[in-house]
Amino acid sequence: MKRILLTLMVVVAGLSTIAPDASAQTNYSNSGASRRQKMMNDWHNDMAEFRARSAEDRQLSELADSLASVQARAALRNQDFVLEAESLQFRNGSTVFVNSTTNFISVKGNRAVVQISPSNFSSGPNGLGGVTVDGYISNQKVMTDSKGRITFSMNVTGIGINAEVEIYMYPDSNKATATVYPNFNSNTVWLQGSIVPYNNSNVFEGSSL
Repeated sequence: MKRILLTLMVVVAGLSTIAPDASAQTNYSNSGASRRQKMMNDWHNDMAEFRARSAEDRQLSELADSLASVQARAALRNQDFVLEAESLQFRNGSTVFVNSTTNFISVKGNRAVVQISPSNFSSGPNGLGGVTVDGYISNQKVMTDSKGRITFSMNVTGIGINAEVEIYMYPDSNKATATVYPNFNSNTVWLQGSIVPYNNSNVFEGSSL
């Protein structure tokens, strides 16, 4: 009988020591789960905030593009614009990225200036690493296709230039490309850039031929 009581006492003592350990383990497990849940909640909140900011940024960008497009279209139709080039492509297929302040096509009323200055290492005839030619425009036409793309074409005639110029502007943007076809040689050049109202342009005009 004494042996049985002693055994029961040992078992009860063992259970009393095990029970707190099991409770502590449960509490630790619950604490870890809570931390993981909090991390997941924080991550979801951060992602929701990021998506909201991204959506707002996209809306602002689209609004800016739309406003720039409206201004560019009006300037194009009023013959009061500048195409500030970001890159040039030549007939041999080579493309160079250029400074938009020194590479452009400008139209103000019936006067046009075409300036190509791809070099930053030589002064060139215009003092800016290239050529600047100006003349008077004629036979100008503005057409809009079914997709909203605008084509502006004109002839430019002057002392240093006799060329046909075609400018294509994309819908919902002021981005454009232009092709200059010289009438006296085959040195066609393509310009890619943005159209801005003449008074908003920051181009620098070199010495004309």
